[in-house]
Amino acid sequence: VTGRDPLGQALPVAAFAELIGATLEDMAEVVPGEVMADIGQLSGNPSASVIDARAVGEVEAIVVPPEGLRALLIAEAELGERILRALILRRVAHIEMGFGGPVLIGSLQSSEVTRLSGFLERTGIPFRVLDPDQDADASLLLARFAPNPSELPIVVIPDGTVFKNPTKADLARALGLVAHTLRSEPYDVAIVGAGPAGLATAVYGASEGLSILVLEAITFGGQAGASARIENYLGFPTGVSGQTLMARAFTQAQKFGVEFSLSTEVKQLDCTSENSGPDPVLILHLADGRQVRARAVVVATGARYRRPEIPNLPQFEGRGVSYWASPVEARLCRNENVALLGGGNSAGQAAVFLASHARQVRMLVRGPSLSRTMSHYLIDRIAASANIEVLCDTEVVDLLGTADQGLQGVRWRNRRTGAEEEHAMAHFFLFTGADPAASWLAGCGVPLDDKGFIRTGADVGSIDRDLLPLETGVEGIFAVGDVRSGSVKRVGAAIGEGAAVVAQLHTFLSRRASTADSARRAETARSAARSA
Repeated sequence: VTGRDPLGQALPVAAFAELIGATLEDMAEVVPGEVMADIGQLSGNPSASVIDARAVGEVEAIVVPPEGLRALLIAEAELGERILRALILRRVAHIEMGFGGPVLIGSLQSSEVTRLSGFLERTGIPFRVLDPDQDADASLLLARFAPNPSELPIVVIPDGTVFKNPTKADLARALGLVAHTLRSEPYDVAIVGAGPAGLATAVYGASEGLSILVLEAITFGGQAGASARIENYLGFPTGVSGQTLMARAFTQAQKFGVEFSLSTEVKQLDCTSENSGPDPVLILHLADGRQVRARAVVVATGARYRRPEIPNLPQFEGRGVSYWASPVEARLCRNENVALLGGGNSAGQAAVFLASHARQVRMLVRGPSLSRTMSHYLIDRIAASANIEVLCDTEVVDLLGTADQGLQGVRWRNRRTGAEEEHAMAHFFLFTGADPAASWLAGCGVPLDDKGFIRTGADVGSIDRDLLPLETGVEGIFAVGDVRSGSVKRVGAAIGEGAAVVAQLHTFLSRRASTADSARRAETARSAARSA
């Protein structure tokens, strides 16, 4: 068995030989009893698989369709665990070696390469970047396509399709991350948002038999997925990266048959036109013109990164200014001086992570100290890091640079003394909180607090019916996680709410089914009376 990369090169599938103690010769051939599969096949979308394998000669094999594989993983616990573990380890090996996924051709310093690399890394897709200044093959390919500078990077995906500086949505569609077909009949539950709360709802709901679709505007994981390391999450004494934790939840949800459509934006929720009658449904209008019908909707959209009022900020976004610190950004910061604005846990986690790569990290904190906004263990970790400097009572007053060269410096001011400092640096990170992502609910009557977060349960106020704790004032709409008013903004709390809402969904759906059944019986009786 050999794999083919997007550039047409046939390679032995030996990427994971070391993981199982095999030689290249062993791995070049699949022996009886082995499983040839990729974790992307769990979704049922052929494009989601990053490996293109071919058999040389006759092969006797059992072909298992995606739905059969998912059923096997659940029904045969021991065998299913071994297969799923193998698939996860294979994907990890592919990511580490850049084997089987798309190839990006462009400068490693390009903001567009960073944008697409970050998306692929957070989505768990293996990829390679070929810099034409360092790679002769990449230089030849650029000469062949002769793109304008605005068309870089060139992206070649595994089926050979070539894109010129694609959007994240275009890339997601090509890689099978966007659902090409959606059910015409209503889903039991549509979940909007694939952060910790949304993924927890999906896993627990699907494992209990609900038909579930998850719609996510970018990629799974939310802000938690961008956390370099979460050290106070239960059950991980050595800590766990947010991306690893969320990727496992994503795979777990697919195992139970959850349908996902990433890079799919919901533009509007229609909660009136069909939300009545014997089988009422809610209608979600997607940005691509499609519609989704569901009996219940769980809002798990979390919050969007807040953009503070800093001169020139939009000009340098993606050109030195970042709202997260992933391994992609860390590689760019190696042996560089960087600044980070923020004083919460996300800022602390990012500072500790970046300190292992950068020469110096300056934390700029508006408040007088970190004690009110950051966990104690992170404060201790920062204090123990020789190359992290914390500057409290500090605000950023200007970003310096040019459109061609990107960010070149940051100027900040001490709020108590008024003294200003200016430092040359090409990387500036912002962790300044977030605003609720609930604007798409406008016109539906979902109650919000004065900051725009969704009210649920007793917080809704007077209403003509009893509300479940995570139910909004609009029948069939629930809210969990950071988007909910009064929620604890922590990964563990979001996962807990995602698990808790499933029982409430069952209660709601059972209540609706009972009402619909009573209505049908009444209509049957009326029809019989009219016939008599």
